[in-house]
Amino acid sequence: MTTQLAPGARRAGTPVLGPRFLARIAGLPVGTVAALRSPATRAWAEEVLAAEERLAAGAGPLGDLLHGLVAGREDERVRRELLRLRRAVFNGRAPADPEGALALVAGLAPEAAEPLRAWMTLRQRVTEVRESGEALLADELARTRAELRALAGDERLRNGVLLASPVLDAQLDGFAASDPAGGDKRTRKVERSLLAYLYRTACKTSPFSTFTSVALGRLVETGPGPEALRTGDGRRGHPRLNVLAVGRIVDAVLADPARRADLPVAPAPGWGLDEDRVRYVRRWVTAGDDDMAVTFDTVKDRLFFLRRSGVLERMLGLFERQPTLRYGELADWLAVDLGADPGSVDRYLAALVDVGMLRAPSLDLRAHDTDPLRAFQGALRELGRPWAERVAEALEGPAALLARHPAAAPAERRALLADVRRQLGALQEQLGVTEPRVPRTVVYEDTTAPEVTADQAAFEEALAGPLRAVEAVLPAFDLTLPQRLTLRGFFLARYGRGGRCDDLLKLIHDFHEDFFDQYLSFTSRRTPFDARGAYVPEENWLGLPQLRALDAARRAFLGGMRERWSAHEAAHGAAHRATGAAEGGELVLDDGLFAAVRAELAALPAETALHSHHVQLAGEEPLVVLNRSYGGLHFPFSRFTHCFDGDGDGAGDGDGALSAELRARARELQPPGAVFAEVTGGPVTSNLNLHGRLTDYEIVCPGETSSVEPARQLALEELTLEHDVAGDRLVLRSERLGREVVPVYLGYLVPLALPEIPRTLLLLSPTSMSPVDVWAGVPEGEPHEGVTHRPRVRHGRLVLARRAWRAPAGALPPRAAGSGDAAWLLAWHRWRRAHGLPPRVYATVRAASARGATGAKPQYVDFDSPLSLLAFEGLLRGDGALVTFREALPDAEGPLLRTERGGHVVELAVETNPAARQEETP
Repeated sequence: MTTQLAPGARRAGTPVLGPRFLARIAGLPVGTVAALRSPATRAWAEEVLAAEERLAAGAGPLGDLLHGLVAGREDERVRRELLRLRRAVFNGRAPADPEGALALVAGLAPEAAEPLRAWMTLRQRVTEVRESGEALLADELARTRAELRALAGDERLRNGVLLASPVLDAQLDGFAASDPAGGDKRTRKVERSLLAYLYRTACKTSPFSTFTSVALGRLVETGPGPEALRTGDGRRGHPRLNVLAVGRIVDAVLADPARRADLPVAPAPGWGLDEDRVRYVRRWVTAGDDDMAVTFDTVKDRLFFLRRSGVLERMLGLFERQPTLRYGELADWLAVDLGADPGSVDRYLAALVDVGMLRAPSLDLRAHDTDPLRAFQGALRELGRPWAERVAEALEGPAALLARHPAAAPAERRALLADVRRQLGALQEQLGVTEPRVPRTVVYEDTTAPEVTADQAAFEEALAGPLRAVEAVLPAFDLTLPQRLTLRGFFLARYGRGGRCDDLLKLIHDFHEDFFDQYLSFTSRRTPFDARGAYVPEENWLGLPQLRALDAARRAFLGGMRERWSAHEAAHGAAHRATGAAEGGELVLDDGLFAAVRAELAALPAETALHSHHVQLAGEEPLVVLNRSYGGLHFPFSRFTHCFDGDGDGAGDGDGALSAELRARARELQPPGAVFAEVTGGPVTSNLNLHGRLTDYEIVCPGETSSVEPARQLALEELTLEHDVAGDRLVLRSERLGREVVPVYLGYLVPLALPEIPRTLLLLSPTSMSPVDVWAGVPEGEPHEGVTHRPRVRHGRLVLARRAWRAPAGALPPRAAGSGDAAWLLAWHRWRRAHGLPPRVYATVRAASARGATGAKPQYVDFDSPLSLLAFEGLLRGDGALVTFREALPDAEGPLLRTERGGHVVELAVETNPAARQEETP
């Protein structure tokens, strides 16, 4: 039998971390943005606020002295003067006649004169310091705006902006040459956009062009610890043509009758006869908006039926005798066989193409075509037709331009991209397209840095315990687990315990037709918590005890969080709301809460568990900050294999150096008696789905073609699904291999964006989505001046949530009418101190009426930079917006990854080995 070790435990010598990791490295050193800070205005604000606090502290005792002078005073004029003076002190205002007030008090009570004189002197000092701020701020804004203009020429920043926002790129030279002290509304808009991209390049770690580079990491026996990582400064770009640009050329070829006649055609893969019908999978493709910065064609598939006819059956019989036919050859054969005119035959074949029964797969891009342009050229040349050779040759122009791209300076890159766009449009025109369509983002680029090595023991010490702890409770947060359990329940209802299905295509069709589509419709409207804050159970139409166990695990976590939050609020909340003090800034989750969740999850069926995590380290302990967790194979690496696979042309099977290494690693991770087999997700309509070949086997769904050798292809019709009674789980099997088949997905599109068949197969896969939202369903504390605060949440050294503050835009410091910039800046510093925010945060702005994720991205806000605050205010659209501020953890203190240019913010993407299992003999 098999027994699993306690969560977090591992045998000596058994590593928790995989041998590889990926470092996601900010493109510019984090110190780059220090030039945009204004220590002088920060010091000025601190001086004013400190003086104001002393002023307010002295006002109480002084007010009491004045109150004593008022009591029993019979002279009404003196009494009114004292009351006026006391009111001014209470409100922190200078008396209208300071000398007269001092003389009045000295004449009535000499002992009160000195406190009043000291208070008025401090009040005068506050006024003087405040008034000095306007000139100081103007100078500092001019200086930092000049610094921003100088940074606008940085090559890494400009190369990224060119791909992300060509419109902004075209404005930057003019902006850089403009007067920092001047500027109209348009200039300020460019300033805000540039600043956002600069912060993204220096402070964030989302790979895109030169904004963030990636470096392969390797754990070795002797190397630097996580606090001392280094890499060389030699960055290298890896540009690729947008696959949609290839797709638009394919559309042009298919639309031309003469060229279409030369294309090899075939019936829809996986077709079969079903009584009086022909059964196959029909595919619908909806083109994306080419004017969007990020877009892809959406694909749907569904089991479809055509009535059997003599013509269709004779055509299918021809294909069985002669699998390779060109469209024109098929048309000629049908015309002779039917004695029909060519026009009627063409209309019939066009109808078959339209319903997906007849396909021209030779020009399809596949997931392992990591260089889509070269792959398409190769497919064209294999046609052996003069026009195809001419199109392939015409594509040498864009290919040569892309080859020059990595070494080109920003100005040259701009010209290269324009030429790529122009040549692709011209090629479409040559193919007969009257209005060419070239995607707005015609080229994507990833940037790599030299390999990083790190000490295995030090990394295990820092990461292993925290990551194992969170993996034990991840199923409670998994968004796809209810769907996997529902498929299992449907199968058991249909086939029974120990049952078996030999027709997977029909099962998938029936599952969606009879159950799942309606289930998804209901669950899409489900809100996890009702108006009273109570947890809403998952839809459980089949009465599954496993779904009830999942609900119980979620309630256990929610109940435990509410109890601990309530106790934390009782101990720290009131003090924090009153003073903004930093104490109480952490909520520590104990082992008992995690144990309670694990106990409920124990009732779930055993599943193959493959995890990867994106983490950052903070402080000296170090704290392990969990940014996100994923379930699946090689997720940190798959998107970037084309960067590390050597100098191959990428048009073959994507089998380069890193891909081969990861494929060998996948064999080590396979459960005993099982093989991993990739589900590619249907036709490639996004570069996010391109990657090297990382598994030995591939599941080929109906309507798909594969570049994997035939012996390694697993057609859907040769697979069976059965219920393993001993493990109480669904098992996909290949009779030919005599082994279990574990589907894995290696693309980057979310499963809901995939066609029906691969999306359903992934319900049998270790692919999962587990966003750890510890605050979901936990009521916020009472707001202080409109602002609510959440403490940092951690379990041991694992940070599950950063400190956060939430407020409507109307609760943020207003810019008072008629006040200057200095008063505005002072209000922000006063507000930050009052609520205990750190100097640097990430702010997410969304509409108050929005539900769930809205696509808003966190923006870096530096309270020590007036420029940053001005840019942030540009994000606010009315008082109805909601703003969430989260601490920048780690901040500039890191630990950072070092290059020759300085310290860079870094995020580590790591894989963990499956939880250690101990084999025992019963």
